[in-house]
Amino acid sequence: MRRTLPPLTTLRPFESAARLGSFSAAAEELALTQGAVSLQIRNLEDFLGRKLFERKVRKVVLTDDGREYYDTCRRALEELERVTRRMQGQDGHTIVTVSALPTIATMWLMPKLSDFSSTYPDIEVRVVTSIAPVDLRGSDADIALRVGRLPGKHYPRGLPGIDLVMTEHWEGVVADYLFDDVLVPVISRKLLDQGARIEQPRDVLKYSLIHTASRRNAWRDWLRAHDVPEEKHRSPVEYGHFFMAAKAALDCKGIAIIPYKLFETYRHRSNDLLAPLAPDVPSAGEYYMLTHESRIDSPAIRILRKWILLMADAERPLTT
Repeated sequence: MRRTLPPLTTLRPFESAARLGSFSAAAEELALTQGAVSLQIRNLEDFLGRKLFERKVRKVVLTDDGREYYDTCRRALEELERVTRRMQGQDGHTIVTVSALPTIATMWLMPKLSDFSSTYPDIEVRVVTSIAPVDLRGSDADIALRVGRLPGKHYPRGLPGIDLVMTEHWEGVVADYLFDDVLVPVISRKLLDQGARIEQPRDVLKYSLIHTASRRNAWRDWLRAHDVPEEKHRSPVEYGHFFMAAKAALDCKGIAIIPYKLFETYRHRSNDLLAPLAPDVPSAGEYYMLTHESRIDSPAIRILRKWILLMADAERPLTT
């Protein structure tokens, strides 16, 4: 019996374009021209006698028929990939790529991954670091850990701002809350024992302020939130990321301002880094886990997402 199947060369361009919402993004992913992708999808539509996409300005949207066909196509390709991996001796081994901010990757996520790997040995987690806005439509990242403002959410005026943008392409992105972004001044126990006491916000100006390139206005915004005018002196060295600034504070270079979540990590390791003031001012934004809806049903991604949420939830009572 002859099977009624479409030309198999049409399925990968269709699946990619449907997942990414763009013919050009699909072409880039598959190393084809946009014209070739468009032709293959047109061939598939002609074969089915159904319109699969609505062509709009700068994007394509699946029709009802397109969504039904995409769901079936995606499942079929995933099953084919699973069996192919098994035939190649990679049975059950899946790679999930996480794009994370350097500090969150280094100080929060990566130290926990050994526990994840012990529980799920067939899932390999690859971590790449970046502070740039993530584009989950066509990037290699399956999951992104970012900090910033959620679209449509109201934030009170006067809160410390966040310079970073999580993504510039929110359509189809699922954002799961992880924890608040609360900045807190930190100083080494040794330096504080030798120097002036810190009992109120303005006392931080008795020390050299350590600044961070990825959040250049962190000190300014924190001081303003506490009605303290910032004096025009900066640390002679500006560190790239919060974990570097924290290390500089440990080395008695001055007083740094870092996320309270990062301070908790240091506090659990030793008592050498102190936060003499309460973490009482949240920023205008939070930490989120971002996933595109086109990948959210992948078994390995679903497992890792659930695990990350459990890790964040377990620590949430420690944040303020």
